[in-house]
Amino acid sequence: QVQLVESGGGLVQAGGSLRLSCAASEDTFSSTVMGWFRQAPGKEREFVASITGSGGITYYRDSVKGRFTISRDNAKNTVYLQMNSLKPEDTAVYYCNNHPPRRAWGQGTQVTVSS
Repeated sequence: QVQLVESGGGLVQAGGSLRLSCAASEDTFSSTVMGWFRQAPGKEREFVASITGSGGITYYRDSVKGRFTISRDNAKNTVYLQMNSLKPEDTAVYYCNNHPPRRAWGQGTQVTVSS
């Protein structure tokens, strides 16, 4: 069973930065579109960003464009999310998965942005 392990979350002030990592135990990782998702308290999980297997194409939800950058290192089976200029509304548990999601969700990593 493929495992997804997210890390890198924390508590930051508005305007700060965090870099999230997601390690995937998947043999076909380099050919898999990966995505980051987030779920805020009382809200449904939502798409944040995605990246193709080669890393050549990325997509972002409008609210994070220009602030977040998704990247990947296929040699390490790892996908990253660099988050800059964080806002309180970015507070959520962040998850990675295939895009569209088809694996069991990992435990996620909590990101809390204080105002």
